[in-house]
Amino acid sequence: MAQTDTVTRILDTAEVLFAERGFAETSLRNITSKAKVNLAAVNYHFGSKKSLIQAVFARYLDPFTERFHAALDELEARYQGEVIPLEELLETMARCVLEVPAERNSLKVFMKLLGLAYSQAQGHLRRYIQEHYGSVFTRFAALVRQATPDLPDAERFWRLHFMLGTVIFTLSGLDALRDIAEQDYGEHVSVRELIRRLRPVVVAGMNAPLPQSTDDALPAAG
Repeated sequence: MAQTDTVTRILDTAEVLFAERGFAETSLRNITSKAKVNLAAVNYHFGSKKSLIQAVFARYLDPFTERFHAALDELEARYQGEVIPLEELLETMARCVLEVPAERNSLKVFMKLLGLAYSQAQGHLRRYIQEHYGSVFTRFAALVRQATPDLPDAERFWRLHFMLGTVIFTLSGLDALRDIAEQDYGEHVSVRELIRRLRPVVVAGMNAPLPQSTDDALPAAG
């Protein structure tokens, strides 16, 4: 077996098992058994489980980061210093998210891995993502800040993460949601149609009025 075939087989197997079971619950022996390679091959090509996890993310995040930077370049050139509308920013991010896994036909896996990056990310993975891909997310966050000037920074932080959680949950459970839509409502929903429906919900959430403070919400003492 050629080295490139071995690496591809290990990565293909690892990303599916990580997405299904999580990082801690997936051992290298689980991966080697399903990939039909020996443990020495994993150690030779990746060196450790940490490096293998990073390599799995790199297969998605390398092309995503390149596309997202290029798409943001186009937006900034088109608006020529003016504030880019929030809807445009979110549409651009959604398009880039969809394009990368479409090449590998694994949108659900990509979304589950992103969910794991939030819920199970160990220190090494957080550092790796920040060091290698933090620039594009920082750039996007700065443009969102310009598009939502009335939001306090802390509120914007929470709303961006609520938005990401909504997107990840919806797209990682895509097959089940489409089955429900078809069986209960007679709808055949494509991924693009789902994004079209999701977009106004996300935009409305980002633009919603600020919540009352806890003190304001409490009834006055009698």
